[in-house]
Amino acid sequence: MNFPYLRAAAVAFVLGASPVAAQDHILNVSYDVARELFEELNPHFASHWKEKTGREVTIDQSHGGSSKQARAILEGLNADVVTFNQETDIDVLADGGLVEKNWREAFPNGASPYYSLPSFLVRKGNPKNIKDWDDLARDDVQPVFPNPKTSGNARYTYLAAYAYGLDKNGGDQAKAQELVKKILAQVPVFDTGGRAATQTFAERNIGDVLVTFEAETGGIAKEYEVQGFERVTPSVSLFAAFPVALVKANADKNGSTEVSTDYLNWLYTPEAQEVLANNFYRVTDKDVAAKHAATTPEVKLVTVDEVFGGWDKIKKEHLAEGGILDQVFVNQ
Repeated sequence: MNFPYLRAAAVAFVLGASPVAAQDHILNVSYDVARELFEELNPHFASHWKEKTGREVTIDQSHGGSSKQARAILEGLNADVVTFNQETDIDVLADGGLVEKNWREAFPNGASPYYSLPSFLVRKGNPKNIKDWDDLARDDVQPVFPNPKTSGNARYTYLAAYAYGLDKNGGDQAKAQELVKKILAQVPVFDTGGRAATQTFAERNIGDVLVTFEAETGGIAKEYEVQGFERVTPSVSLFAAFPVALVKANADKNGSTEVSTDYLNWLYTPEAQEVLANNFYRVTDKDVAAKHAATTPEVKLVTVDEVFGGWDKIKKEHLAEGGILDQVFVNQ
């Protein structure tokens, strides 16, 4: 059967009894490991939208490495909204004219309704006694995380390890670079995205520690409960915004601007924040955050601006061709 209202992506989630009933339609293009999160969020939004407007909504999902997703949108993937895990990937869309330049000002908290930080998931009993970033550089430890050149998740891992190296060594750039170089050299396989890295660790039984967003460590430990994975929070980590944006050029063309904008605003509501907190994300609603304080251990959380001088500087010094990431990523 042909469903003409489905656009540009394999459908991971659809709401609406039929094409006739589905009066509104969104394609949310998101990061790799957000499948289950939005499968849980989307029915709540559909109920909200039905109550508010009397209309049904169809929500399609597309998931992959954040940077790859941004490139796909530039190449024609017809996203109405993006819910990414790295600000630079939305900047790419803004540079391409698909997202407004002031996208950070369109929604509260810099257009980040929730946030996380790179953290660890170790095997039952933590047999390698992994506690902090420098343990990932040990010869007897194999960390697992995706390729930082294709995954926003892994880019945060790289930057968090670098920030820890600076913090531990009094700002010594050379020592920080040596630390991340050793960590990268210990990774047995570089998958393109976070979901594949999780499968490498949890299903293929490769590696000693999975490095991913804290929210994912909670979800993975729950999903693979029989394996007894344990969450470990490092002493220092990096604030990871989860930015959202309206892909205005597409939404205007698709006639979805109203529902798409409401979808992103709804992520800030207590209802959505509760779902996010239950999925181990750190949320911006103070009441919901306080309720879930037990699942968010204390950590010295630093920001991109504080440590690296902002994303523009990171792009030039670390992520550009021949930059620091390329220099420490040799022979990988």
